[in-house]
Order: sequence, then structure tokens, then C-alpha cells
Amino acid sequence: MILSPLPRLIVEPLVRNALLEDLGLAGDITSASVIPADHRSVVVMAAREPGVIAGLDAAELAFQLIDPAILMRRHVEDGAIVAPGDIIATIEGPSRGLLTGERTALNFLGHLSGIASVTAKIAAAISGTRASVACTRKTTPGLRALEKYAVRAGGGMNHRFALYDAVLIKDNHTAVAGGVGEAIRRARQGVGHLVKIEVEVDTLAQLREAMDEGVDAVLLDNMTPDQLREAVEIVAGRAITEASGRINPETAAAIAATGVDLISVGWLTHSAPVLDIGLDFKSQS
Repeated sequence: MILSPLPRLIVEPLVRNALLEDLGLAGDITSASVIPADHRSVVVMAAREPGVIAGLDAAELAFQLIDPAILMRRHVEDGAIVAPGDIIATIEGPSRGLLTGERTALNFLGHLSGIASVTAKIAAAISGTRASVACTRKTTPGLRALEKYAVRAGGGMNHRFALYDAVLIKDNHTAVAGGVGEAIRRARQGVGHLVKIEVEVDTLAQLREAMDEGVDAVLLDNMTPDQLREAVEIVAGRAITEASGRINPETAAAIAATGVDLISVGWLTHSAPVLDIGLDFKSQS
């Protein structure tokens, strides 16, 4: 899979807002008072635990927006697998700027690398099956583009980005509409012919009703492996099958073995642990 970087137009406002949150109205009063203005340093970012890297563009911008004189040389790229002690990047420039941008850079890099790392674990667990792992809209407000990018860096796929790019009829839509079939018919009348329609089903009876309406994809929510296998047989290739509900690296293989096309995992983006990455000073002048 080719990992295309996010445009700077998307990344920069997010990094700038994070820096403004940290700097406030007075700036970094600690570095300004303790560190001489002409002091320079060389620092390294290094992994402290194994994982997959994502977010280097955001980390680099966190330094460059503070001081364009700061230069970052990457030793790996996003999507790289690292071991404890591996050097990720060497950064040099004015010490004040390095210290001011450090936390924001590490926050982005650690968070996004954490997402990439857990995605890679599930991708490895389902390797050899037809299934792919996908994220959801359960993202940190304002950081969706970066978090979904991190999922791709870890070998996963993106589900819809927002409410506007696909129809996903959930259980509450179905309840209000009065049934799966009626909800699908209303959706088809309300959107253009190029818009995909997916419907969430909790039972095999609902699945049969959805298939009678000819949907593009079905979200098989909280079904057992036996139910998923039967669901795949019912669909028989007529729609994309997506399994969802409390899936983790330990359960993913059994879910994928049922023959589903996708495994969607919300906690990839909302609860992935941060990958521990440190920044250490190597030389000063």
C-alpha cells in the first residue's frame, strides 16, 4: 500500500492550534528565561518501545512553526516499524525553539504512532484472510484526518470520513424509520446514484431484509463467529460485509476467518495507547 502524506494545508492548522494552546498569551516563559537566545542544540527522537511510526510531518511542523531555523532529519518514514532505541529523527537548531516545540511534537508523534501500532497488530492478526481492518468516526474532535492517516500508516483502511461521503443506516435510523427495508428505501430516494448505502444489522432476519433491498454494504454488529459465517453465506458476494463490535487483536483472527471483508474497530482512534517516544539532547553550543 502506498502511503500518501496529508497535504500541509490540512496538517498545519492542527499543529498551529496545538502550539497556540501551549503558548497562550505569554509564550514559553521557562525557556525564554532559562536558555540564552543564541544557544543551539542537537537532539534525537528515539523509540522507547516497539511500534509503527506515524505523524512525522506534524512533529516537524511543531518545531518549524516555532522557529524556521530548526532542521529535522528523518531516519525513518511514517509506516516504519521501530524497536526500542531506534533513532527516528535528528533535530538541530536554537535550543529555545527545540524546548518550546518538544511537547507538541511528541504529543502528535506519540498519539499517531500509537494508532498506527495497534492497527498493525490487528492487521498482522488477520493476515492471510480476505479481511482488512478499518477505523470509524470515533475520532478525537478536530484530529480525524490525522488519526485516519495513522490507521493507513499501520496497514489499515479508512471507513467513511464524515456524514457526507456515504450513507450508513444505524440502528437508531432504522428504529425511527420503522424498519430496515423502509430506511433503505428512504435513503435511496434521498441521495444520488453514486452514493453508497450501508446498513447496520443486529440479526440475520434484518440482514435478509437488507439484502432484499440491494444495499452496497452491511455492518454485522456484535455477531458471533457462527452468525458471521452464516451472514457471509446469505450475502454471497452481493455486498461488502463488515464485522464490528468489541474486536481486539486476540479476537480479530477468528472474526476474519468467517469470511467477512472488513473488520471495523472504533478504539483504534479513540483509545489507542500512546507510543512512548523520547527526545534527548546530544550536543549543545
